Amino acid sequence: MAPLCRAIRISSNLCLRICVNDRGYMTSQVPKVYDFESLSTLSLAELNVLAARIRQRILAVVSSNGGHLSSTLGAVDLIVGMHAVFDVKKHPFIFDVSHQAYAHKLLTGRWEAFSTLRQFGGISGFCNPNESASDYFIAGHSSTSLSLAVGVGRARTLGAKSGMPVVMVGDGSMSAGLIYEALNELGDKKYPMVIILNDNEMSIAKPIGAISNYLSQILTTSFYQKTRDSIKKMLTKMPDSATYLYLAKRFEESLKLITPGILFEELGLDYIGPIDGHNIELIIATLHKAKEMNKPVIIHAQTLKGKGYEIAEGHFEHWHGVGPFDIDTGSMLKKATTLSPTAVFAQSLQTYLGDEKVVGATAAMPSGTGIDKLIEKAPERFIDVAICEAHAVTSMAAMAKEGFKPFVAIYSTFLQRAYDQIIHDVSILNLPVRFCIDRAGIVGEDGETHQGLFDIAYLRSIPNMVLFAPRDNESLRQAVDFAYHHNTSPCAFRYPRGAFVLDDGIFPASVFELGKAEVLKEGEKLLLIGYGNGVGRAYKAYEELVKIGYKPTLLDLRFVKPLDKNILFKLLNTHKYICVLSDSYYMGGVGSAILECIAEENVQDVALKSFEIKDEFIPHGNSAKVESSLGLGTKEIVLAIQKWLDSK
Repeated sequence: MAPLCRAIRISSNLCLRICVNDRGYMTSQVPKVYDFESLSTLSLAELNVLAARIRQRILAVVSSNGGHLSSTLGAVDLIVGMHAVFDVKKHPFIFDVSHQAYAHKLLTGRWEAFSTLRQFGGISGFCNPNESASDYFIAGHSSTSLSLAVGVGRARTLGAKSGMPVVMVGDGSMSAGLIYEALNELGDKKYPMVIILNDNEMSIAKPIGAISNYLSQILTTSFYQKTRDSIKKMLTKMPDSATYLYLAKRFEESLKLITPGILFEELGLDYIGPIDGHNIELIIATLHKAKEMNKPVIIHAQTLKGKGYEIAEGHFEHWHGVGPFDIDTGSMLKKATTLSPTAVFAQSLQTYLGDEKVVGATAAMPSGTGIDKLIEKAPERFIDVAICEAHAVTSMAAMAKEGFKPFVAIYSTFLQRAYDQIIHDVSILNLPVRFCIDRAGIVGEDGETHQGLFDIAYLRSIPNMVLFAPRDNESLRQAVDFAYHHNTSPCAFRYPRGAFVLDDGIFPASVFELGKAEVLKEGEKLLLIGYGNGVGRAYKAYEELVKIGYKPTLLDLRFVKPLDKNILFKLLNTHKYICVLSDSYYMGGVGSAILECIAEENVQDVALKSFEIKDEFIPHGNSAKVESSLGLGTKEIVLAIQKWLDSK
């Protein structure tokens, strides 16, 4: 039998040539021009081959570059179906978070460029309209998709030319309040849209809360129980017990398929499902049906995380986001040689578990923040509240009022989502909630939406808040100790992703004293002020400056609020040139705090240069390359200081 071949256009100069014969499928590559409409012309067999080929491409690139894996493999068939039914040039494709949208990138002209995934100067790991017109909106944080779709729907009623939006949202995002705010309006206004609920029974960690338990709970209601008992009584009259068991089992399974839709239908939305999210034929048929309904429709699709890569299939949190790994074994290629700040924080906090007043929360990042270890040891006192940062903060505020010692461990980028709660529920009442800010500074490959650069600026302006930062792993242990004993106000300390710049043991660890800085090296004229991870950058610059004849003073600021004004004024009287190094934005950052202090006290004849980040969003890429491009590598810092001093 001669093979039946067809070319699927993938990019401006690449297509997949799929050949189907009686022995299976074969693929090869030939130059062609990309055509968005090509998927609608493919047979089911060809679409299945294409989905398999997409998974191969994702595995090949992610195993080399790192990235999100299990969620994006599980969404491939759904995305192929979306592109087979809807024209992305006409219909906004809106992906919640969008880390599951790699297949969408591969189907919209980025097959070759996909090899640069998450690399500096390459394509993003999330959707971004600056990268492709096929990406409707930037998306790195959870639960924004339905609000965006509602906005499109409202705009269409006012004359916007966009087609009906198509949304993919994960079940984990259904734990966040923003989703329900959007559903509230959508149920009232009935803007036409298709919403695919990608249900893989897991967001990143184990699903949390009432929504994830909804199905199991409803099966215990009196209605279900009475109906089941009635059916059982009827079936017991049947002579064949095997038939009874079979029918009883099928009945219970069928009822499970009906009940999830009640939640959405009560909100005024049409519901279809659950359907098999890996059956492309069924997916396409369902999408066509939803498209024709011209109203808000939720398609509940059940998928398997890691689909197509057996090692990662199932509920394995560590396959959500990965570094480079060996495809054959699944083992990571880069092994950490020292403890990460996250691990040090978790270890340090565990030493206080003997105090039953110590409690904690995280928001869908238990292993990412190290809180998973504490949840294992004291599940009644430590909790993952799901993607609910605002709830985490407010609930811990109440616990602080009740006399407990709450620790809230959240990434810098995600803590932004709880800003009002930090002000309204914690700081106004001056409640001693401890904020443990992971991933502070440049986080690398996740890019603009995840850089942890705002927390100093957005927390420093809040009355009653105390801000401090460790410089290395050993001082991080001391920071946790200070937070534990600080009971007079809210406080926050920050630490970086991966590792501190400063190695352990270079400077002896010392206890944190409220508002006290620490001189690490004494010199003259030139003062290097480091804060947190900036101390490591300042020390590396110090070493190079000493080699070329300078003798700077090195100060670990330790607290940016309150500042150690005594030591600052003493040093400002003896040092004319001040350099500030902190992994944060310049506006509202550490340099701003010191300049405010200088202005208040009318300090004269002092020049300050900040090596904080200017007024721009920072792209994704290897952290060292990103930092170098921003002038934050040791070489760039030293050259900039020399040039600055020579100009004076």
